[in-house]
Amino acid sequence: MTGVRVVLASGSPRRRELLNMIGVGHEIMPADIDERYFPGEDPPAHSERLAREKAAAVAPRAGRCLTIAADTIVVVDGDVLGKPRDPAEAAEMLRRLSGRSHTVHTAVAVRYGGSEASAVESPSVTFRSLDAELIKAYIATGEPMDKAGSYGIQGFGATLVSRVEGDYFAVMGLPLHRTMQLVESVGLIYRFGGLQPSAPR
Repeated sequence: MTGVRVVLASGSPRRRELLNMIGVGHEIMPADIDERYFPGEDPPAHSERLAREKAAAVAPRAGRCLTIAADTIVVVDGDVLGKPRDPAEAAEMLRRLSGRSHTVHTAVAVRYGGSEASAVESPSVTFRSLDAELIKAYIATGEPMDKAGSYGIQGFGATLVSRVEGDYFAVMGLPLHRTMQLVESVGLIYRFGGLQPSAPR
């Protein structure tokens, strides 16, 4: 049981599952921000900016609490692959990822008691080769349609991945180790199932 009120500035069920997995109870308060790119913006910097903006948007209405926000993007050949608009775009993305590696950038931002911190984890993910029939069958599951890069590593998409180099949980959408490091940097301590202030604030 956490001794600190926690608000997750995201509607992602994957991020919620990960916090629940480590025993951090939380409330859901999705952030509504403009996620467009700035001209010339580097993908990791873009992801980190959005995570910080999500935390900043939610923290004032959340009140006294720890606010956790995150943003995940998939990058291949320097191009950012967002959520597909339709099955045809999902198929195009999956063909690009087939048989090769890409980078997933997941940024996390936390705010607590007037302090804030953020960081980015950038694991590499390698796909096995996907033929047209497999791509069609995967899209038919509906799983790709609400996910950056048109796949979810925590679902059916796990069978498409041959290797992950780096933080697996970052691919899911919330790098737990880095998140707890950030939480500690703003004055809290995680103790297996709960968060407590490290010192009076």
